[in-house]
Amino acid sequence: MEKQDELPCRKKSYKKVGFELKLLIIDQIHNGQISINHASNKYQVSRSSIQYWMKKYSTLEQKKIGMSKKDEIKKLKEKIEELEFVKDFQQDIIADMELITGVDMSKKSLPKTLADEIQKKKQNRLKENG
Repeated sequence: MEKQDELPCRKKSYKKVGFELKLLIIDQIHNGQISINHASNKYQVSRSSIQYWMKKYSTLEQKKIGMSKKDEIKKLKEKIEELEFVKDFQQDIIADMELITGVDMSKKSLPKTLADEIQKKKQNRLKENG
């Protein structure tokens, strides 16, 4: 067998890109001015490099905000607790109003799960008051 002249696989050469240009490219992509493919061709940078920069930039932005994943989870848990408290308070008020007026507002206007919780609160109140 004869070996054909094999040309080495040409790897596209890219220039080194400075930090400012990286930020400019990422900003243009985030603002929708250009696509990753267009940026790759325009600035002679590989798409994978741009995607890597975008990933790094997002973590950099998150560090600027100063919120780690643990801090974010902690903050969200606190918000959930606050909202649960507000929900319970509102349910108590609705249950009291229904007991005073005798009108079942929750069954008409709230989802079944919330209406059921309010009915339980009303029953507990009736048991407590005798």
